[in-house]
Amino acid sequence: MRTNWRIGSLFGIPFYIDSSWFLILAFVTFINAGDVNASGLSGSSPLLGWFAGLILALLLFASVLLHELGHSLIARSQGISVNSITLFLFGGIASLDRESKTPGEAFLVAIAGPVVSLILFALFFSLTRLGSESSLLGFVAADLAEINLVLALFNLIPGLPLDGGQVLKAVVWKCTGDRLSGMRWASASGKLMGFLGISAGLLLVLLTGEISAAWIALIGWFVLRNASAYDRLTGLQESLLNLVAADAMDREFRVINANLTLRDFAQEYILAEITAPGTYYAASEGRYRGLIRIKDLHSIERSEWESKTLADIAHPLTEIPSVQEKTSLVEVINRLEQIEDRRITVLSPAGAVAGVIDRGDLVKAIAVKQNLPIPDAEIKRIKAEGTYPAYMQLAAIAKSVISNQ
Repeated sequence: MRTNWRIGSLFGIPFYIDSSWFLILAFVTFINAGDVNASGLSGSSPLLGWFAGLILALLLFASVLLHELGHSLIARSQGISVNSITLFLFGGIASLDRESKTPGEAFLVAIAGPVVSLILFALFFSLTRLGSESSLLGFVAADLAEINLVLALFNLIPGLPLDGGQVLKAVVWKCTGDRLSGMRWASASGKLMGFLGISAGLLLVLLTGEISAAWIALIGWFVLRNASAYDRLTGLQESLLNLVAADAMDREFRVINANLTLRDFAQEYILAEITAPGTYYAASEGRYRGLIRIKDLHSIERSEWESKTLADIAHPLTEIPSVQEKTSLVEVINRLEQIEDRRITVLSPAGAVAGVIDRGDLVKAIAVKQNLPIPDAEIKRIKAEGTYPAYMQLAAIAKSVISNQ
């Protein structure tokens, strides 16, 4: 089902509206229409009130769009690609390809949105001087000035996913030299702010009976939910950086005599395997000759299987995709995404085979570290198919970690 509609672009950045945006558009139009009709403006009528309410709602979202455009243009000046800007129920969001490289640059991207809102506040406040307070122009300008001021101040609340949370992250990052510490502090602050918003909204509903106060609780829930998502993301990024190949590798591989003929190898190992063929390495005279790839047998005539040995088809360890035991899982994922093989070899400091890693091993290692409930059946499916949403998410996070280093 389609949920986003493209409404145009500016500076090469496409703009979209989410289906939830229509709900808030109708709600804001209704509220504004009521305010206009109750204001006693000269020449006002119910029809004019509804029209003015719609215009106010659209200008509100135009302000949000410009707010997000402020973030986007500063990000682009830092070489960051901006995929899109989307308006939805709770405002807008700019989709950036990566984060800033330094805390100073991150601060500039974060503060750009509130600065744009403050500029719009000053602009609309100036427009109030062009018309009397009882005129429609004066009413609209005053309302938009107030909205942009609130938008700027609200977004400066120091908690993710708000701009103030991004500012806090940049400050902590600058002080500690650790981007992830900044994320931890800002997400923790965001969760606190979200909890306070939910509590305040529900308390106001109980004390005043005003259902509109539930909007504060709804915004608090949105902040809490997204701050928690940032916290989980930070945990995953930390795990990908702190865990190494040795923490995820599987030691269930076979080392076979390199002098074994291809026919004997096929009969004794491949045909005898009940499950899918494993990972094989050939060795002789106390050293590894290389990795055996099953697909290589298909390119050799059966008549030669009696004379050729595993040593003839072994791929030397120096020529196959491999990582060291101390390689971070971020780098392991990056290497796996660059090769055709489903498994990558893990080498010990001495250059011997220490283990193998596939995508299922990576997901399992992260699941254990993060106490995530991923059943063994799903791990087996990832191993068999090579791809799965859980792994694809890890690959995307690993890519973002690498781009931010």
